[in-house]
Amino acid sequence: MQIQNEKSTDKNWTTTTPAMQSCIQNCFECFQICSQTLSYCLENGGQFLEPKRLKLLWDCAGICDLSAKFMIRNSENHSLTCKVCAEICTACAASCEAMPGDEMMKKCVDICRKCAKSCEEMASLH
Repeated sequence: MQIQNEKSTDKNWTTTTPAMQSCIQNCFECFQICSQTLSYCLENGGQFLEPKRLKLLWDCAGICDLSAKFMIRNSENHSLTCKVCAEICTACAASCEAMPGDEMMKKCVDICRKCAKSCEEMASLH
């Protein structure tokens, strides 16, 4: 097996478009807020401990992290992860929206929607 030389003219695997860069940033931001919101819910207990919401927050953080990594390395499969990411972010936003009046939950809703929108755009490019 031959490893490509660093000076290879095929640099496609490291090239990302501005739209992809924005989506990567949105995914990492969503990963961060979902992780923080999960901790927030665990710390606050009571109504925040709804199992479906906790699982969605965990799933959303995980798929956002994965989607960002697929885009960073310009994987040919990033449109697949982005499609799933958009669906999970949308579900997570809806779940967190069911907790009106809580600032942390609202922040999570906003960022999940922003990420879902950019991931939908990335998924439709391929």
